[in-house]
Amino acid sequence: MNLITSQGLEDTTSDEGLMLATGLGDLGAFEQLVRRYEKSAWNAAYRFLGDASEAEDITQEAFLRILTAARRYQPTARFQTYLYRVVTRICIDHSAKKKPLYSGRLPETPDHAHVPPNGMADRERDRAIRSALDRLPPKQRMTVLLKYFEGMRYADIAEIMETSAKAVERLLARARETLQQSLAPLLE
Repeated sequence: MNLITSQGLEDTTSDEGLMLATGLGDLGAFEQLVRRYEKSAWNAAYRFLGDASEAEDITQEAFLRILTAARRYQPTARFQTYLYRVVTRICIDHSAKKKPLYSGRLPETPDHAHVPPNGMADRERDRAIRSALDRLPPKQRMTVLLKYFEGMRYADIAEIMETSAKAVERLLARARETLQQSLAPLLE
């Protein structure tokens, strides 16, 4: 990746150029990267975790880690791949540490009296899909999210997940099989 222009100056319009400038202390360059990618990072974390507040925390932690490591950054891959790798690691670590909280109270049942029938069916379907995704092992879940929600290629997912494209294929195949079984009643 050539980040030096013909005048010998760093290219500070590319993501990689902005990251290199960040490593030299340019916080304005880092701010541009955050503006470009915070929504994408949040979306990936939210889809993985299903909680907006946790997704925000993960996104902030990811950018903080990237800023902390900026001096050591080497543009061996696209910045977006680097960002998704950091978000993925944090999400998987977070899900491994996450323990369910139990309380003596049962959650309140929502009042469906004022909800149109189609809206209820859509919400039920969405809940079933979310629940099926949540039951997948973390690496399968992240692979599904990167492929089908972020639209990434196998090679990019492999780089993010630090595995091979063939392993990504297998993860997706197992995830699809599990999801088909979990969602069979919904598909009938």
